[in-house]
Amino acid sequence: MRHFIVAFAALLASAFPLALTVAHAQPVEVQINKGTLEPLPIAVPPFSGADARTTELGGQIADVVSKDLERSGYFKPVPASTFPEKTLNVNIQPQLAAWRQVGAQALVNGLASIDADGRLRVDFRLWDVYNQSQLVGTQFTSTPDNWRRVAHKIADAVYKRLTGEDGYFDTRIVFVAESGPRGHRVKRLEIMDQDGANPAFLSSGKETILSPRFSSSNQQITFASLTKDAIRVYLYDLETGRRETIGEFQGAMAFAPRFSPDGSHVALSVERNGNTDIYVYDLRSRESRRLTSDPSIDTSPSYSPDGGQIVFTSDRGGSPQIYSMSSSGGGAHRISFGSGQYTTPVWSPKGDLIAATKQTGGQFHIVVMHPDGSGERTLTSSFLDEGPTWAPNGRVLMFSRETPGAGPRLWTVDVSGRNERLEPYPGGATDPAWSPLLK
Repeated sequence: MRHFIVAFAALLASAFPLALTVAHAQPVEVQINKGTLEPLPIAVPPFSGADARTTELGGQIADVVSKDLERSGYFKPVPASTFPEKTLNVNIQPQLAAWRQVGAQALVNGLASIDADGRLRVDFRLWDVYNQSQLVGTQFTSTPDNWRRVAHKIADAVYKRLTGEDGYFDTRIVFVAESGPRGHRVKRLEIMDQDGANPAFLSSGKETILSPRFSSSNQQITFASLTKDAIRVYLYDLETGRRETIGEFQGAMAFAPRFSPDGSHVALSVERNGNTDIYVYDLRSRESRRLTSDPSIDTSPSYSPDGGQIVFTSDRGGSPQIYSMSSSGGGAHRISFGSGQYTTPVWSPKGDLIAATKQTGGQFHIVVMHPDGSGERTLTSSFLDEGPTWAPNGRVLMFSRETPGAGPRLWTVDVSGRNERLEPYPGGATDPAWSPLLK
């Protein structure tokens, strides 16, 4: 197994910006660069089943696992046409030497069955083909109609075992779905699985939705709603469908909300009499407090993972730039100093980086920098790239991209700047927000 793990650690050495601990290997100090990354060949044959129904489910589960891993950019599924074994028994070791002959370095196989209580059970194994040993063997249970989540959890388990990083596949995305002509676009609140499956509208289209964001519990969303007479911030309960207004800001407009890491507060922007400042709203006491007081536009607040700091956009220096301050207010200082304008900053879940939209040179870019503003790197550039959001493992970002003559779509990119991909969701979409891992 050591040969396999060390080889994969070397493969990832150019992909992760921080120290990476791979199982049974010493931590590897690595730096991001633009070198070529060769994905790890992995075989994910259809999981077997106890009957026709579970055999079909087993094939569907394996397909989702394979696609999750492939989209990460670190794995290359072995073509099914080359599989040396067409059926595998999860309790018997595969003919790993034969799988090695077709180029596989890892193998995932499994069994789907329905227990007596009607619940779906999926047993799976992850094999080190080179050393002919098992790396993971476990099972997941759920309701049969929840099979996609089981597949995502298996993909997360494989990803973590082989990279040392938490997975991000069992997650959801909330975003603004856009339709209609440019001058009369309908902007609805929509939610989906991270791979584009199970999309569902959460608003009717009679209002314009802006900046939806998840809470740390996955149970609530906050967003801004623009109608003909006002713009307000709401909480939306995903289980009950109930929504309520955050705060009563008389004579003002509230927008750009974001939860604190513990979900107890919402930081947001409030515009009153031509001046925009950042406030924080306590969801328990139902009281708000002003954090900034400057004759400029202060907006788009984002908490650090420990809740101690907030980054935000302000034009107090003459152009939109990123500032950082205490989450209790005070001590605001500028951290972006590159040429151009910076907006929509968002702190990485790991706390090591801040992502933002940058406009310069006639293009829009997704950039990342350290919390003190140093080490800025450009990940993407196009006609209009904006609104980055982090996967919960802090290694992938999603953003919206609009090209001339086409509507906005959702894209992802690795934190190294590699593996830039159009997301499976086929419609117009902006302002994505990535959920934490589901429970």
